[in-house]
Amino acid sequence: MARETATQDVPFKLSVMLWTVFTDLPFEQRLKKVAEAGYKYVELVGEYEKWSDEDYVRANAKRKELGIRFDSTAGLKHGLCNPGDRDALLADLREALVSMEKLDCPSIILLSGDVVPGMTREAQHQSCIDGLKGALKLIEGRKIAGEPVRLLLETIDPEENPKYYLTSAAEAFEVVKAVNHPQVQFLYDFFHEQISEGNLIEKLEKNIRHVGVVHIADVPGRHEPGTGEINYQSIFRKLSELKYDGVVAMEFLPTGDPVMQLRAAREMALQSSHSGVMREAR
Repeated sequence: MARETATQDVPFKLSVMLWTVFTDLPFEQRLKKVAEAGYKYVELVGEYEKWSDEDYVRANAKRKELGIRFDSTAGLKHGLCNPGDRDALLADLREALVSMEKLDCPSIILLSGDVVPGMTREAQHQSCIDGLKGALKLIEGRKIAGEPVRLLLETIDPEENPKYYLTSAAEAFEVVKAVNHPQVQFLYDFFHEQISEGNLIEKLEKNIRHVGVVHIADVPGRHEPGTGEINYQSIFRKLSELKYDGVVAMEFLPTGDPVMQLRAAREMALQSSHSGVMREAR
C-alpha cells in the first residue's frame, strides 16, 4: 500500500532511454522488457530510421498493448552551433517530425555539435540561440498526441566528447532563456553535468521551470544510481519538492540484470520522492 501511495504522490514520469538496454533483442521485445521493469515511457534515438510502414504498425501495436508512450527521441545528424549547418539541421528536424507523428512522440533532443574551428564561443553561443529559434518556427503551436511539440537542448561532458561545444548546463540554460519559449527546454543530464561542472541541485533549483527532461546515470561509469558519487536520493527528493512534472529518464548501463536494475532505480526514485513529499507536508 505504501508503494502505491508513493507512486501517486510523485509528480514526474519515469522513462527509459532505450539505447542503454536490451540491445540484442527485437524492438517489440525490448518494449516488453521495459514494461516488465515497471516503466510506461520510453525514449528513442532514431531506432526507427530504416523502418517500413509495417515496422511502425508493429511497434505502435506493441507499445499500446503494453501501455507505453514514447516521450522523446534523438538522433539528428546536425547541430546548432555551426550556422553553416542550419539548413541541414532544419531538414533533419522536418524529417524527424514525420516519424514523431507516426509514433505519437512529442519531443526531440537537439545537440550543439562540435566546436567550429576559427569561430568565437560568443558566435557559437548565438548560433545555438538562432538555431533553436529557427527550429521553433517548425513546431510552434504544433501538438503531437495532444501535447505541445518540444525541443530539448542537451549538453555533453568533455570527457565523452572533447570536441563538443555545449558542455555546461549553466550556458545551456542561458541559451534556453534567450529563446524564451515554452516549447524550448533543457534536457538536464546529471551524468554529463557532474563530470563537466557539478553543483547539480543548485542549478536545478534555480532553473527548474526551464527543465523538460532529466537523465539519470551515476559517475563514474554511467551505471545505475547508487553505484557512484551522485546522491540520487537527494536529487529525486528535490525534483519532487520542486513539483517537477516532466520526464525522469534512466539512461544508465546496468551492472547486473537490466530488468532488476531498472526496477531498483524506479523504486529509489519513487521512495526518495515520496519522502520529499512527506517532508514538505510536515
